[in-house]
Amino acid sequence: MPELVYPPVIAAAKTLFRVLDLKITIEGAHHVPRTGGAVLASNHVSYLDFIFAGLGANASGRLVRFMAKDSVFTHKISGPLMRGMRHIPVDRQAGAASFRAAVGALKQGEVVGVFPEATISRSFTVKELKSGTVRMARSAKVPVLPVALWGTQRLWTKGRPRTLTRRHTPITILIGEPIDPADFPDPNVLAAELTTRLSALVDRAQRDYPDTPAGPDDTWWQPAHLGGSAPTPEEAAALDAAAEHRAPSA
Repeated sequence: MPELVYPPVIAAAKTLFRVLDLKITIEGAHHVPRTGGAVLASNHVSYLDFIFAGLGANASGRLVRFMAKDSVFTHKISGPLMRGMRHIPVDRQAGAASFRAAVGALKQGEVVGVFPEATISRSFTVKELKSGTVRMARSAKVPVLPVALWGTQRLWTKGRPRTLTRRHTPITILIGEPIDPADFPDPNVLAAELTTRLSALVDRAQRDYPDTPAGPDDTWWQPAHLGGSAPTPEEAAALDAAAEHRAPSA
């Protein structure tokens, strides 16, 4: 099937990044296999993370099929783009179908992008990972690559106004070494390994980040354990629970 939508979208995004003079650093792009299936498992701090995680695979010539909530596919603007780029819709009330679709894509040699935390981390630390990422990699017999993103939250994240025209923002994309499920017969051990490696990458991205808050009112994008004013993981969990309670039932 010809790729009529994805390449122009990537070209447009790269043009926008140049206009905004985003300071993008990508490390570990060589870990993304040039052929065959693989799962990119990224931390989640921004609504724009899929763009930057996909950019990390671009050097290997791969187009990442991201799993995203189905409401994005029914939106009048984003829907046609998401379908045209052959991303994978996720119905959280009926996840089996999306899981099968992802495994099928992996077996066909696609790179599938997932955010195993499922939702944006308000604390900017790695939340507990859902089991689906490990299960799909094991089912398809493909490697999992941890991906750390940092700086994207400064453009658009949960509970903060969008600043999509913000200029000169450093963005860090770190891609870790592939984890072969065959080396971890116990899925719980594989899940723990992914959590350990992803957390270590995120921590390195945060500590090596080339920018610091401009003042006391600009510490919101830093995690609490590094002196920022973002919620602690416990506070973030309470905020998530309150938001879920307020959400209208389906």
